[in-house]
Amino acid sequence: MTLDTLRAEAIDLQGDTVALRRSLHQRPELGNELPVTRELVLESLEGLPLDLTLHQTTSGISALLTGGKPGPTVLLRGDMDALPLHEDTGLDFSSKSEGCMHACGHDTHTAMLSSAAKVLSAHRDELPGRVLFMFQPGEEGHHGAKFMLEEGLLDVPPLADGTESPVTGAFALHITSTLPTGMVATRGGACMASADQFYIRVHGAGGHASEPFRTIDPIPIACEIVQALQLMITRRIDVFDPAVVTVGRIHAGTVNNIIPPLAEIEGTIRTVSESTRAKVHEHLKRVVTSIAEAHGATAEPEIVLGYPVTSNHDQFAEFTLDSATQVLGSQNVHRLPNPIMGAEDFSYVLNEVPGTMMFLGGTGPGRDPRTAPANHSNLVTFDEAAMPIGVELYAQMALRHLGVQA
Repeated sequence: MTLDTLRAEAIDLQGDTVALRRSLHQRPELGNELPVTRELVLESLEGLPLDLTLHQTTSGISALLTGGKPGPTVLLRGDMDALPLHEDTGLDFSSKSEGCMHACGHDTHTAMLSSAAKVLSAHRDELPGRVLFMFQPGEEGHHGAKFMLEEGLLDVPPLADGTESPVTGAFALHITSTLPTGMVATRGGACMASADQFYIRVHGAGGHASEPFRTIDPIPIACEIVQALQLMITRRIDVFDPAVVTVGRIHAGTVNNIIPPLAEIEGTIRTVSESTRAKVHEHLKRVVTSIAEAHGATAEPEIVLGYPVTSNHDQFAEFTLDSATQVLGSQNVHRLPNPIMGAEDFSYVLNEVPGTMMFLGGTGPGRDPRTAPANHSNLVTFDEAAMPIGVELYAQMALRHLGVQA
């Protein structure tokens, strides 16, 4: 086995990769229960020398490939769920599920990981260790990775001779329309943000709109809270360890001549360190309750924890960048200067195992990544020519981590 043949092997499998991707794209499913998706993935893995575990709390699939030589285990992740979005791409294989679309490219991740399993299975006897393929549901806000971990994803058994083979590294790819096909990007340290939600209920006292002095109007109090949260960020949070607090929804009242008793605020908190995350939570609660109290009202702030910071391990990130450079050339490998403020539940895996999340360009020739519809858009499309690169990268990262040399 030589690493420089992997691209050719990935290209030979492009028909299978595209077929699975398009089948998944036409039949997208949401959340942690993906029965159709799971069945399609299992069909694609049929006949491979894999020890399969079907997770019970979700539709997750763990597929373990054991090599012919002893060694550790490396984890490769592909997420499988879609988004609640109507597709307007006009593709021949557009979604057939109303209000559901693979708008974040998870269909490509799953298909690429399946083909990587085929490539690596073909070299099983030469493999010095094991590869754990993690087919994960529920990435889009449903904590699918967390559930798989809690169900024992990383509890791989010893080898047949009793030798331990723990998971010592993890790698995930995420396709993006913001990079051209053939380019990849990542960075060490914080790579993606945490994502928490907050809900605030401001309780006043309602009454007639012509007599606000007889009421405690929650609407201007809510407006003051929104402004104060932005001031809080600029004056209480270190600019070199930043946070974003965005209010996405305010709701109050029923008609124009009634002061309501309640105003509701909803928003999101993004940070790139756990210390700043904790500070924002603390400051937000204090600001909200204090402003309400100053006006004779009360407020109930609630923070719902979302995904942690996705933090690539520095040494593993350098290894990943170096490996990608050898595969794609330095002109196609980009070191991200800053974290991305989106969030990922691969963060749960990286909290347990050293690893890297890497972004794979998916915008083909003739289109400008700066203006192409972005991930999560109803118009986003991904260049299928990127998929053999993704298959090769999955396989390369696994083999290089296990010590296979070119």
